[in-house]
Amino acid sequence: MTTILAIETSTELASAALLVDDQIYVRELSGVQTHSQGILPALQSLLSEAGIALSDCDVLAYGCGPGAFTGIRTACGIVQGLAYGVELNVVPVVSLQAMALAAFAEVKAENFICVLDARMSEVYWAQYCFVGGVCVEVSAPVLAKIEDITPSADLDSPYFVLGNGVVLPSQFIQFSSIPMMPHAKQVAELAKLALASGQDVSPELAQPLYLRNKIALTTAERALVQGQK
Repeated sequence: MTTILAIETSTELASAALLVDDQIYVRELSGVQTHSQGILPALQSLLSEAGIALSDCDVLAYGCGPGAFTGIRTACGIVQGLAYGVELNVVPVVSLQAMALAAFAEVKAENFICVLDARMSEVYWAQYCFVGGVCVEVSAPVLAKIEDITPSADLDSPYFVLGNGVVLPSQFIQFSSIPMMPHAKQVAELAKLALASGQDVSPELAQPLYLRNKIALTTAERALVQGQK
């Protein structure tokens, strides 16, 4: 039996999940300001519902980003602290890949471009392909303008998986799209696969996935963006 406790706080929708073999327990929180205060009680509630202790888990998992700086730091810090306390390893899961897995379960397509709002008129995006039900990374997560997304020419008609209210520009009108946010349920499911292939790491090696160092525009830059609209 595999037991995995997972959290995902890279966006305004925070979630926690406990995977016990094939059974999954889930909690959700909304509002970024509640993430750091609410996620630990959510984890405690999951463990209590399942009747197990934190030390009974095989590994702890977290959505490592990309996403909101505060959110992915919160996830990494909480998982590191808990893992040290019970001497468990951790599994970082790319939040965009969790979106792809959720979309695959809903539409059963093979190719997905996952997009999250990065603010400052930019997005985080990555492309994934499912081969035999296994999620394969085609294009690694990057930061870009949404109009600069470049679907792989080797894959036909990928679905766009859109989070944070992202809207596709007109040049992508021929593609199908589906709204979806990163969730701890898929983080746990992907972590189970990673654990089976030995991809778990010690807590000190857990890191957030940052794709930019700058998190806000200057006054002059904001004025320029407004002038271009």
